[in-house]
Amino acid sequence: MALFSPSESPAVVVKEVDLTNGVANVPTSTGAFVGNFNWGPCDEPTRINNEATLVSTFGAPDVLNTVDFHSASYYLRYSDDLMVVRGNSDIAKNAVDSDATSILVKNDTHFDTLSIDSSLSFISKHPGELGNSIEVHLCTARSDSTFNGWAYNSSFTGAPMTSDYALSVAGITATTDSDRKASTIKDECHIVVLDADGELTGTKNQILETFPFVSLAKGAKRADGTSNFIKNVINNQSSYLRFGNFPTLGLPAKFSTNSGTTLTSANAATINYTSGLHDSNDTIGIKFGGGMSDSSLGKDDYMNGFDNFEDPNAHLIDFLIAPGLITSTDQVTIVNDLVTIAGSIRKDCIVVASPNRNAVISDTPNTDIISGIKNFTRSSYLAVDNNYLKVYDKYNDEFINIPAASSTAGLMAATDNNFAPWFSPAGTRRGQYFGVTNLAYSPNKSERDQLYQAGINPVANIPGQGILLFGDKTHLARPSAFDRINVRRLFLVLERAISNAAQNILFEFNDEFTRAEFVNVVEPLLRDVQGRRGITDFKLVCDETNNTPLVIDTNQFIATLFIKPARSINFITLNFTAVRTGVAFEEVVGTVS
Repeated sequence: MALFSPSESPAVVVKEVDLTNGVANVPTSTGAFVGNFNWGPCDEPTRINNEATLVSTFGAPDVLNTVDFHSASYYLRYSDDLMVVRGNSDIAKNAVDSDATSILVKNDTHFDTLSIDSSLSFISKHPGELGNSIEVHLCTARSDSTFNGWAYNSSFTGAPMTSDYALSVAGITATTDSDRKASTIKDECHIVVLDADGELTGTKNQILETFPFVSLAKGAKRADGTSNFIKNVINNQSSYLRFGNFPTLGLPAKFSTNSGTTLTSANAATINYTSGLHDSNDTIGIKFGGGMSDSSLGKDDYMNGFDNFEDPNAHLIDFLIAPGLITSTDQVTIVNDLVTIAGSIRKDCIVVASPNRNAVISDTPNTDIISGIKNFTRSSYLAVDNNYLKVYDKYNDEFINIPAASSTAGLMAATDNNFAPWFSPAGTRRGQYFGVTNLAYSPNKSERDQLYQAGINPVANIPGQGILLFGDKTHLARPSAFDRINVRRLFLVLERAISNAAQNILFEFNDEFTRAEFVNVVEPLLRDVQGRRGITDFKLVCDETNNTPLVIDTNQFIATLFIKPARSINFITLNFTAVRTGVAFEEVVGTVS
């Protein structure tokens, strides 16, 4: 309210005061995964919601990357929210004109930073051998006969000619197509993108995209003001191509020397953007080659991919899903790096990991698993299982073993969606794995005891119950409430939600009104979680006892929350006691423990 009256004369002033602040709902089932794929952007998180989207974005798997593909795919059986990064090494290359030298373009941001060689015109959108299947065909505006004889003319409404933009720059008035064809500028062309070898669609010579009436003149605009310059059209709209440069003289002459220059009123009358083509029919066919995929990724490649998730403000993540590497040394390195991201940098998510492949696929899996995992960082931000899942790969018609970690994280996500994050994801009610043919090995009771003592959650085939997650420990070394997954995830959810709510009081006064506002916002959330069995009791202290004059004078605000988390049952004892016929139960109840 202003210090003085808001009006110089009598008046009715209406104001609104919003006291409806609350704690917003926070997502709790988003996974993060880095893998080796055949297609798609590299080193850039992409949100995937199902297997079909995974295939369309990153390509169907081959035998070299099917484990990573199915690890991501199996998480999506439980949750529709997975952030996927395609990892890459220096081996990967984008396909280009077969007359040019290949290049690696990871993603749009990377492309903007590159200095593209002058020989490169069209470049496949993403790295990988799939790009070698692409062909680009162009038809220029030389004559109607050129267009009529072009194999792809049926995909367009008419022949390319001089664009309205070029005519306007030249100061030429054209009212009919005949007028446009009569112009000598002829800056337009049609573009067809083909799947020549059928590797992208499964059908040879399938048309992937068409771009009609694009201009070879830099600065060309459509009637709606958007760019019609070929380079901008391709780079902004194509799902399969990028455009680098117009090759210069002495290089493969795919375009005339005038292509790509700015059209002005001074040169418009004489410039001809279609002259000097290498093909006497004024059409261009470019077959791609040189594209290469990564045969495999090393631990450093995976770690570089997970670096994309270090900033908690950039991406909300609940699970960092560790890949399954071959050796114990590499597995320890990648898992401990992820624990640093989760527990020291982000502090809002949990790492889910399986052992290295050689430890599980061995003659003595339990011994090798425990030996390999002993060097994992002991942290409540890490949950470890013991197994690999045997699943069917329909793309390559074979059975493969994938790390259980992605499905274990999926069980947690499904628990979030069907119950709440503070419920344990293990057991017959919430720990059933989907789509699994078998396990790499199924530990017996004695082996499960050894694993659990080492902080490893057994995945076992329990007779009559199926393949289950049979433990809910975090990888914390000391006894604590945080040595259980449900407690760790309860606190992560509360911390995220209440931290977001606290943003609303930044830069307010630290007085009793602001403190009361904060308490009135947070306490209903805690009561709700208590009513939904997440906590048994709580106390919130936010008053003058912890917001002392010194705290206030240093521009701070302190709220202290005491929480008693609900505990999951891990051990059950059933006492069956035989009692003599003449004995009253009241006499023996309490004597047996």
